[in-house]
Amino acid sequence: MDLQALSTLSERLLLKLEQQPQGAQRLFHGRGKCFPGLEHITIDWLDGQVLVSLFKESSDEFLIQLNHDLINWTSQPEWVSSKATSLLLQHRHQEKSPTECLWGDYKASQVVDEDGLLFQLDLGKNQNSGLFLDMRYGRRWVKDNSQDKRVLNLFSYTCGFSVAAITGGADFVVNLDMAKAVLSRGRDNHRLNKHDINNVKFFAHDIFKSWGKIKKYGEYDLIIIDPPTFQRGSFALTKDYQKILRRLPDLLTTNGQVMACVNDPTLPAQFLIDGMNEEAPELVFQYRLDNPPEFQDIEIESGLKALIFQRILSDNA
Repeated sequence: MDLQALSTLSERLLLKLEQQPQGAQRLFHGRGKCFPGLEHITIDWLDGQVLVSLFKESSDEFLIQLNHDLINWTSQPEWVSSKATSLLLQHRHQEKSPTECLWGDYKASQVVDEDGLLFQLDLGKNQNSGLFLDMRYGRRWVKDNSQDKRVLNLFSYTCGFSVAAITGGADFVVNLDMAKAVLSRGRDNHRLNKHDINNVKFFAHDIFKSWGKIKKYGEYDLIIIDPPTFQRGSFALTKDYQKILRRLPDLLTTNGQVMACVNDPTLPAQFLIDGMNEEAPELVFQYRLDNPPEFQDIEIESGLKALIFQRILSDNA
């Protein structure tokens, strides 16, 4: 945390606002460690609401200067021309991640547009708003590769991949997540996009106790795995991911695809490639999706890893 670095934060933010941001996008990604002294700060544009998030406790001196600079943004011509509606400061490092409104008209419930898809966000209630912006290219890939497919969405959260799949012409989607509340938000997201959800299932289950139900609705042409790094009492990425990978051959169609993701900065993409080779060798690594350019990271392996695998059977299989 560097007071002098705050001038860089202001410069970068105003430059982004000058470009007239639209929809939902990251404006500043300090967590990629490309801006020394600002590693604990991110800024998101959420259809007019500007959300500044602090991921570490800061000194009183730093917070005073930061708040001064933030309020100063609102008088700049770039801010005015961007038509920003509010300026929010979220303390992600504190319990329940409280959010305060520093300026403007704060809307705790916000609908945002990403690539033509609509999502309902909840700001100030939880640590995460309901949409992970770094997965934009992942949702785009799913939309482009779901036509006439049966899709399984594991750790579905608010069903962003399901919305993308149905928009892309999927025949059927199964969403599975332990939390009923996020699945309810997933239904809302489908309704926002005017989807018929008769062919979308929502199961609030522990994945490791649900293989029978999952298999009942298979086989699947596309399986998406985007787990948390750690979920108390139910999932630890380094210990439990392999248990999922070994189940994939029984769930996939002959030429089925898998998008497997890891967002732990300590684990490289090779973690998934090696795990798949060991647990499901007929699933062959194809390529890694790029991350959106605004998620610049000094080390590529520290950012989101979204890998595509294809089932390829040997001649004697």
